[in-house]
Amino acid sequence: MTLREIQVTRRARYAVAGDPSSARELWIVLHGYGQLASGFVTNFSHLVTADRAIVAPEALNRYYVEPQGHQGSHAEVPVGTTWMTREHRVAEIADYVGYLDAVAAAERAPGARLVTVGFSQGVATLCRWIALGTVQADRVVAWAGGWPTDLDPGAHRDRFPSAGVEVVLGSRDQFASWVDAEAQVERLRASGLPATLTSFTGGHRLDRDTLTALAAR
Repeated sequence: MTLREIQVTRRARYAVAGDPSSARELWIVLHGYGQLASGFVTNFSHLVTADRAIVAPEALNRYYVEPQGHQGSHAEVPVGTTWMTREHRVAEIADYVGYLDAVAAAERAPGARLVTVGFSQGVATLCRWIALGTVQADRVVAWAGGWPTDLDPGAHRDRFPSAGVEVVLGSRDQFASWVDAEAQVERLRASGLPATLTSFTGGHRLDRDTLTALAAR
């Protein structure tokens, strides 16, 4: 048995809040594991202004989030997404990097600042996109997620903004040991990539007040 590969064209969707065509600042925000763009983008709705728009791309891989012991029709079972798994990972990374480049090209107005935010699983996706894609972001925010272990930050330093990476983590995040924010910041700084750490009181979630403070910087 052999496995072969073929490249195909498929449709992808993303949620938009505000008007990117006239926005002077575009936020592209990447959701975490099991989430959909339509729900995720609502976390940023309070940031929308005449000058700021939010775009939330949705991961290409969907699945039924089966409740334990579920029986019956899938019509009532929620749907989640994932950016990638370990299967066919190189191709999946290339696919989502190209996809995110295309979203940015379609929605970013000429001269608009680009702010990028990754949450949870979306952090690794964001880091790979900035490192391997074509966009030049003005800000990179890594929220409650880990830098990909197989991505050398020093080798891709020039792809990131001069301010580096803004790491954010809740004080009661149940995945804090996985994220290991302080070690993450130290690793980035040691590679020559500036990094800052912001903490808020809360768990594994986006925090409205912290987002507002980030937007005000």
